[in-house]
Amino acid sequence: MELIDAIILGIIQGLTEFLPVSSSGHLELGKAILGAQAVPEESLLFTVVLHFATALSTLVVFRKDVFDIFKGLFQFKWNEETQFSLKIIISMIPAALVGLFLNDFIEVFFDGAIVIVGIMLVITAFLLYLADLAKTTDKNVSFRSSFAIGMAQAVAILPGISRSGATISAAVLLGVDKTKSARFSFLMVVPLILGKVAKDLMGGEIAFHGDQAIAMGAGFVAAFIAGLAACTWMIKLVRQSKLTYFAIYCLIVGLIAIAWSIWG
Repeated sequence: MELIDAIILGIIQGLTEFLPVSSSGHLELGKAILGAQAVPEESLLFTVVLHFATALSTLVVFRKDVFDIFKGLFQFKWNEETQFSLKIIISMIPAALVGLFLNDFIEVFFDGAIVIVGIMLVITAFLLYLADLAKTTDKNVSFRSSFAIGMAQAVAILPGISRSGATISAAVLLGVDKTKSARFSFLMVVPLILGKVAKDLMGGEIAFHGDQAIAMGAGFVAAFIAGLAACTWMIKLVRQSKLTYFAIYCLIVGLIAIAWSIWG
C-alpha cells in the first residue's frame, strides 16, 4: 500500500467513524477507488489498525467519562458507573462471538466486494430513516436494550453497515434518548477494538515489515488526528441533526456503489 493512499484512507476513517455513514464501507470504497492491491488479510488488518486509532481518539475525547466510570468501579458498589460498565460488557458479547467464530467468513467481505458495500449502505439508510421517525424520550440504556444494541453492532461488522448508525438507530428505536444513545454507541466499541488488537498482538497476527509498517503507521496517525477533530464537533452534529440527512447520503452513496460495481 502506498504511503499517500494510507494517509487518505486514515483521514476517511477518522472523519467517518463518528458519523452514521459506515467508516468500513467508505474504507472499502476508498481502497477500490485508489486501487489499493491488498490481500483480504492485509486489508482487514489495515482496517483494524485504523479503527484502533479512532478508538484511541474516542478515549481522549471521552476521557472524563472513562475516568468517572473507572472511579465508580473502584468504589465496589452497585452504582451508576458499575451498571454502565456491565451494560457495555453485555453489548460486547454478540460482536465478540462473531469475531471469534466467523472471522474467516467476515474477511471475504473486505476484498473489494463493492456491490455488497452498496447494498449495506442502502440498508443503513433505511435504519437511519426509521430511527428518525422515533419519538424523543429521556430513557436510559437498560440491560436488555444493551444486548439488543450489541446485536446491531455485531451486524455492523459487515462493511457498509454503519456501526454508529446501526447502534444509535437500535437504541433510539428501543426508546433510548438520542444523546445517551450516541454516548453509549461511541463508548461501547472502544473495549471491543482494544480487545481485538490485543488478541492479534498476542497471536502474532499484527506484524509490519518495511514499507508496510511505514504506510500503516502513517494511516494510524492520520486516522487518530482526523478522529480527534471529527469527534469534537461531529458528535454534536450527530446528536442534534436529523438522521434523515445521513440516510439520504448513505442511500446516494450506496446506489452509486451498486451502479459502479455493475457498470463500472
